[in-house]
Amino acid sequence: MSWLLDVVPPDYRLYGVLVRHPVALATLARHHLTACVEGARQGYRTARAELGKDLPPGGLTAVLAAYQAEGQRLVSTGRAVELVERALRGETFVPQLAGSRAGQQETSAAASARATPPAAAR
Repeated sequence: MSWLLDVVPPDYRLYGVLVRHPVALATLARHHLTACVEGARQGYRTARAELGKDLPPGGLTAVLAAYQAEGQRLVSTGRAVELVERALRGETFVPQLAGSRAGQQETSAAASARATPPAAAR
């Protein structure tokens, strides 16, 4: 619960229903992160036009790198929230051997089905 509360804006702590019902908190956290990822992608796509002439040399490159890093962090956190939400809904998970072909294929399929980080939105 505390990790999920750390993922969402602090004001979400004010809603008792979210503290009493972890699956509701996980669902809202998933939606919040989805919106944040889209915001990072939009910011990345428009940064050159919005900031290109207002930043010193190298500034735009640094901003794009920040968008890319933050986008990757948000996507990763979103995946973790999805797993927590699925577990809270009662889904069970079967341990996979690290590096197994089946595990890699499943991971690749899941990764391609999910959103890509902002760098891919170029």
